[in-house]
Amino acid sequence: MRIGIDLGGTKIEGIVLDDSGVEIARARLGAPRGDYEATLNAIAQLIEQIDPAADDATSVGIGIPGTISPVTGLIKNANSTWLTGQPFDRDLANRLGRAVRVANDANCFAISEATDGAAEGAETVFGVIIGTGVGGGLVNRGRILVGGNAIAGEWGHTPLPWMTADEYPGRDCFCGRRGCIETFVSGPAFERDHAEQTGTPLSAADIAAASGAGDAGAAASLARLESRLARSLAMIINIIDPDVIVLGGGLSNMDRLYAHLPGLIDDHIFSDSISTPIRKAKHGDSSGVRGAAWLWPSIGAPT
Repeated sequence: MRIGIDLGGTKIEGIVLDDSGVEIARARLGAPRGDYEATLNAIAQLIEQIDPAADDATSVGIGIPGTISPVTGLIKNANSTWLTGQPFDRDLANRLGRAVRVANDANCFAISEATDGAAEGAETVFGVIIGTGVGGGLVNRGRILVGGNAIAGEWGHTPLPWMTADEYPGRDCFCGRRGCIETFVSGPAFERDHAEQTGTPLSAADIAAASGAGDAGAAASLARLESRLARSLAMIINIIDPDVIVLGGGLSNMDRLYAHLPGLIDDHIFSDSISTPIRKAKHGDSSGVRGAAWLWPSIGAPT
């Protein structure tokens, strides 16, 4: 059996899977904010809560909103800023008295969907998170590709491709640059764009519902989102050419994306045809924690 932990900004979720991926136990706790030691303690508490379903030899994988720097061995790029600069994996291993593996949460999503999700059986999989932020993870032959700088898949912090005149140069991004994909196709960016264009603030779900009910402004907002997402995914296909792209995060629940994106992407692909399927995550919000549980066979030697 294996334990997976998904360390989020508001919650920490834990799961125990058997070797075939069947869920044995699951639990969650509220995530401490701004307190590194309390975060370590909460993870240890959660593992103790679900551990009776496993044993002391059970592997532990952790998905975090950041990554481990290959230079310093410390956490970098974490939205949960109290993790940044900390030897998180070593501290947690010492706290638990067992080895742990840590990966970016988007990588956990990607390995989950590649292992037994919407991209099961595919050789190269790009997993996309389009929610509060925009992230991505790349899996090849069952193994997460982390990259030499531990930033593989960070497509959300590259410029929106093929910007139109009214899009250029784009908004400032929290990363310190301007025009990042995240500032165009994340949930907050989608909602902000709709409010600016229509004068009516709505949630992403309400914009989709309004479009379905015939609201022209909402339909135009969705069309802009789809165009921007299609251009962004076309760039990924031109560079990586994955066998499957899987979408997760809140915006991935809009079913019309899967009907519209393939045709829009086709206009930007450097090929005579495109066969890359765009699929909705099979495991939904559970992909992150399930992927954390799969980290042991997915990092290191290929399985």
